[in-house]
Amino acid sequence: MGDARYTDMAAGGMVNGGQLVRQEFGAGKVYAIGSGTYQGTVIASPAWGAPITTMSVPRAVPGSWESLLHAMGARDKILLSPELQDNALLAKPIGHRAIGVVYDPSSEAGNYMPSTIPKRYDAFLFIDRTTALHPLGTAARNEPPDTYPSGY
Repeated sequence: MGDARYTDMAAGGMVNGGQLVRQEFGAGKVYAIGSGTYQGTVIASPAWGAPITTMSVPRAVPGSWESLLHAMGARDKILLSPELQDNALLAKPIGHRAIGVVYDPSSEAGNYMPSTIPKRYDAFLFIDRTTALHPLGTAARNEPPDTYPSGY
């Protein structure tokens, strides 16, 4: 989870967990990692409380963070923010696709959040083409959970 101070959330007075953790413990003691994809499939819900479903993720919009990474080569990448700090292009907000618990591919333009990536995240994991995960079972049953013995 990134730091909301480096997105358009800050102008609206919103905060998020990434920002709060950095403020509480200090930026040098917290490592925020972001992720993104150019296209593929994900599991998410179309609205809060709605069932989880596999959704198609269309190609990233031109000029977005994900589109720029794809244009550098259609391969997976790990970017470390200290290596990006001096890049003038990345010192300004760039649209970054937000895919989380809730995602609505039918209004794709609304999924992009202007973000100053090297400040929002300490590292960024880019997967050019994603494949949806298979969710663990959530139904109550009289046997150990899928994550036994750790519970996670």
